[in-house]
Amino acid sequence: MAMIQRRNQLERWGGPVEIRDYCGSACTLLITLPNACLAPDATVGFHAPRLPGTTIIPPYVDAIMGYYYRGGVLTRWNREWKHSLEIQRITAAEYVRLDPQTRVCES
Repeated sequence: MAMIQRRNQLERWGGPVEIRDYCGSACTLLITLPNACLAPDATVGFHAPRLPGTTIIPPYVDAIMGYYYRGGVLTRWNREWKHSLEIQRITAAEYVRLDPQTRVCES
């Protein structure tokens, strides 16, 4: 929930948000910001939201996270990633293929 608050701050700010290197877990909520771009060589990782230090997946958190995903990313989130206790990594190119609305950062 802290990342959603941060996301809202970044959206209100409106300045450029560049997502580079590795973006995993709650960081993935930032990729769909209208002022964000994803670096072409980045790696993105997804896993089930869970209570820290446990394997307990709290109700509704997966749906809240899914609200910020689009297209094929949302489909994969709902079908597999939100159930995975292990991080599932994809390349930026794969992310963009799944969500063509994603802005790609200039090198």
